[in-house]
Amino acid sequence: MAASPLRSPATAGFFIAVVAAATVGGALVFEHGFGYVPCMLCLWERWPYYLGAPLALLAALLALRGHAAAKLPFAALALLFLGGAVLGAYHAGVEWGFWPGPTSCAGANAAPTSAGGLLAQMKTTRIVPCDRAAWRLLGVSLAGYSALISLGCAALAGRAAQRA
Repeated sequence: MAASPLRSPATAGFFIAVVAAATVGGALVFEHGFGYVPCMLCLWERWPYYLGAPLALLAALLALRGHAAAKLPFAALALLFLGGAVLGAYHAGVEWGFWPGPTSCAGANAAPTSAGGLLAQMKTTRIVPCDRAAWRLLGVSLAGYSALISLGCAALAGRAAQRA
């Protein structure tokens, strides 16, 4: 049986960077391409990806050069994405009605940019409160997928930290 290419900490770091960039890129496509306005929790869920992609590249480059210091960014990535997984799971739980969400969560950035374009913007903007999933695939919302992706990145980063 062949060894997984993700066993190498450098490869794992590059993989995490690509997954983080693709995940946040997908969220931006939903927002700017399809008009889904993210709620406050959605915006918070992006931060681990924004921070994680460059940190994963740093970890990968350090591991590629054989630096023992690669353990530290991989460990930080594991914690960062574990926090992202918790936030995504919390948001998914709010969507399913398992617990209440923040009272201020009602379509962040939904304010009109000008009075003249208010009607046009109202026709094209989909305001999605935190307690309602904007979109689901196989019964899982974007928040749920964010939790799963973050959990996978956390596990991979934790494993890379052990091997670096």
